[in-house]
Amino acid sequence: MKAKNLVFIACSLDCYIAGKNAELDWLNKTPNPENNDMGYSHFMDKIDALVMGKNTFATVCGFEGEWPYNVPVFVLSRTLNAIPEKFQDKAELLQGELNDVLKTIHAKGFKTLYIDGGATINSFLKADLIDEMTITSMPILLAVVTPLFKELPQTLNFSLIKSHVFLGAVVQSTYRRKRS
Repeated sequence: MKAKNLVFIACSLDCYIAGKNAELDWLNKTPNPENNDMGYSHFMDKIDALVMGKNTFATVCGFEGEWPYNVPVFVLSRTLNAIPEKFQDKAELLQGELNDVLKTIHAKGFKTLYIDGGATINSFLKADLIDEMTITSMPILLAVVTPLFKELPQTLNFSLIKSHVFLGAVVQSTYRRKRS
């Protein structure tokens, strides 16, 4: 089975992924009375493990309720020394260059990876290691916050695989990396 790195993320119309103080409450501004997960559970069924950065990990650790993932979680950080004790059975800290990190994860048998968090996604894009992106555009403008995409060293071409409108207001598009 070929390894694949997938992104599933929401952004504002102006392509931001977090508010001024890293808040995510804007994700719930569109009425969703039936709690439609907009394909998230189907996406999660396709993946073997999740790779996120320390900031996304810190955000997830701050969520109330049960741990939200039933797959292994790998946290990438150059500065974090250890996973907090409360979450040591939930996540594993990995450090090093992305290709080495991926070799470690693949050696554990995980091939289809969910890449999450702005900085982590951008690191993978800079290394041209993203195979597919599902981007959900929320009908809101955030301005002056955390951008989804940052400067890349090269142009990366993607093909639209599918697009869907949820709740009459939210557009979700899935793109596959076009490689020569």
